Amino acid sequence: MCGISGFVDFKRRGNEILTDMIASINHRGPDDQGCYFFSSEQYSGGLAHARLSILDLSKNGHQPMCFESLVMIYNGEVYNFKEIRLELEGKGYSFDSNSDTEVLLKSYHCWGAEAVNKFNGMFAIVIFDKALNKIIMFRDRSGVKPLYWFKKDDLFMFSSELKSFHQHPGFSKELNNDSLSLYLQHGYIPQPHTIFRNTYKLEAGHFLELDLRNFKCKTNKYWDVIDFYNKPKIKISEEEALCETETLLKSACEYRMVSDVPVGVFLSGGYDSSAVTALLQSTRTEKLKTFSIGFNEERFNEAHYAKKVANYLGTEHTEYYCTQKDALNIIPNLPNIWDEPFGDVSAIPTTLVSQLARKNVTVSLSADGGDEIFAGYDKYQQILKLQGIFTPIPCKKTISNILDFAYPHITKFYKKNENFNRRYNKAALMLATTNESEKLKLISCYFTPKEINELLNTEFGVVNTCFDDIENLNSNLGSLDKMLAIDYKTYQSDDILTKVDRATMSVGLEGREPLLDYRLIEFIAQLDPSLKIKSGEKKYLLKTIVHKYIPKEIMDRPKMGFGVPISDWFKDELKELLMFYLEEGRLLQSKIFNVSKVISIRDSYLLGNDANVNKVWCLLMFELWREKWM
Repeated sequence: MCGISGFVDFKRRGNEILTDMIASINHRGPDDQGCYFFSSEQYSGGLAHARLSILDLSKNGHQPMCFESLVMIYNGEVYNFKEIRLELEGKGYSFDSNSDTEVLLKSYHCWGAEAVNKFNGMFAIVIFDKALNKIIMFRDRSGVKPLYWFKKDDLFMFSSELKSFHQHPGFSKELNNDSLSLYLQHGYIPQPHTIFRNTYKLEAGHFLELDLRNFKCKTNKYWDVIDFYNKPKIKISEEEALCETETLLKSACEYRMVSDVPVGVFLSGGYDSSAVTALLQSTRTEKLKTFSIGFNEERFNEAHYAKKVANYLGTEHTEYYCTQKDALNIIPNLPNIWDEPFGDVSAIPTTLVSQLARKNVTVSLSADGGDEIFAGYDKYQQILKLQGIFTPIPCKKTISNILDFAYPHITKFYKKNENFNRRYNKAALMLATTNESEKLKLISCYFTPKEINELLNTEFGVVNTCFDDIENLNSNLGSLDKMLAIDYKTYQSDDILTKVDRATMSVGLEGREPLLDYRLIEFIAQLDPSLKIKSGEKKYLLKTIVHKYIPKEIMDRPKMGFGVPISDWFKDELKELLMFYLEEGRLLQSKIFNVSKVISIRDSYLLGNDANVNKVWCLLMFELWREKWM
């Protein structure tokens, strides 16, 4: 795991800029740094790499790495590099190192851009192909590894994190109001957009080519989960599905244990992390190192569940209890770690568990993706009860109008139930629209489009995101498959994986994602939905497999996710922080928000409307980010 950065500048600005760019993300790779500079009569440029040594700890793994007319930098791991190496050796290639980097470089030399289809792993790869006079950039299928790019006038830049761009004098910090509205709606900014104009995320499963002869770039898709949801369902028995799923899970987990440094596992005690831990511990005599975070607020505390699982499996378990003081210390630093607005409050425990693990290991497996692949969220179960939610029904608009009319009368009986009011309003909005993409956005939104209009002083437009890819799904697919496919491309990639990458890399810890092995994803996508939720049992396939290794009575408990008692804390030790950043005078200076609306949301929450806690957190994180980066 590493950090990468670089640029091509037609104003031929100096090499010291590249040094500053890579230094700004040195936390991603504290073990080694390297730069490669190039120039022509028209431009100057360079590729830079900050290395976290995981495989082949010798200097042979140093980057940038060169071979003939190719120069490459790379962030991530390709787990099947040994098989690819054997194939290349059969074609006459020889190797000077034991690193996967050299295998990737020579794979591109052999197969060109098609080589990416052979890679099983997480990666952001940048290659300077001198023969073609092109820069080619690849991002892995799930978007585990980030890759940002900026293009304006005569400057092109790329980096693992946005903060590198601030080091270049050609970067303009222009707030993208369209992206701000996306952030307020989702709590994150969906790919390919970022908070700045002219700045983008390279989408997962895509590669970009920049032609240095005419300075034009184009992106190409090489993989899309939608293609596998659109395939005919595999005709297979439940027993066969369970067997193949377990085989793929075992292979995915073992692949991600390949390392020349110590490896651990994040363990929450839920089914996803317990599956990874159980499958790995079952084939080992040495104890796995496992790590978990707990809270003193019992309704948010998963630590005792994790400890039960760890004790049963016999792992070497370490836990830490997060306090309000810990949160108070971490929150002001969040914009340094997430350098665009990020509204997921579980960034706090994810940062803490990363810090905890880094004291003992350099690599940790994280079981993200289980809910989006195996159907673990409550909303999936609810959507099955409302199977026709994405199906046009003529009377839906009428029902929506009736709900609007009835609302003032019904709320007389629910004056204090803000959660009811929020859900009621959302249901009316979902019934009012026939757009499938809009329905998906409304299911989990922080602020509705109407609320965003009232909140922002600035003008903004509606832009396409991966939510709109629902139009590419077969019309005969059920609601569950549609939601799983889109969540995979949106919430999982731009919230969960962004959260884990920044938290782990902030302390020089490599996070690996066994449940996001593309072989497993492709297989599960083609299974009938009845094997994902069966008789009301969410995540049926995965749970059945886990029960082979851990008794059901240990695993059975309410799903908690990675909840954080932020609502309690904001009314206690964190209240001063909240009042400082969401203060009328500060907000008036920025001229971004309708200040009275923000104050109303803040005060309503402080008076007991806990339904507003996510909105308050979202606004607070934006203000913290604005202070740091604008």
